[in-house]
Amino acid sequence: MSEAVEKSLVDVCVKISERYEIHFVEIGADDNHVHFLTQSVPRLWVEVIVRTVKSITAKELFRLHPEIKRQLWGGNFWTSGYYVNTVGQYANEEVIQRYIQNQGNETSQYKKFYKNHLQLSLFE
Repeated sequence: MSEAVEKSLVDVCVKISERYEIHFVEIGADDNHVHFLTQSVPRLWVEVIVRTVKSITAKELFRLHPEIKRQLWGGNFWTSGYYVNTVGQYANEEVIQRYIQNQGNETSQYKKFYKNHLQLSLFE
């Protein structure tokens, strides 16, 4: 992902945060995966968060960078799958952050290109 696309992705995510109750704590990527550490309100289902983020970011990135559609397998920015973990009894923010940052391997390094802070009083 080019730096211009990374910047656009962050900009789109910030706009999502302003419109929806979805707060992006960290955004990063390795060679073929984008990783989001997000925070939201309990009444938003995980599926709604994922669908919102995937649909808006794909639509906006294709609009801003039409060249990336030709570079992608099948012309889709996102696959249908996703992995979700929540902060709770068995995982905290640091555990999930370490998991995300350790996604790279010898040939692919994780690159963080956006960092924010966890909000203790979300959307008051």
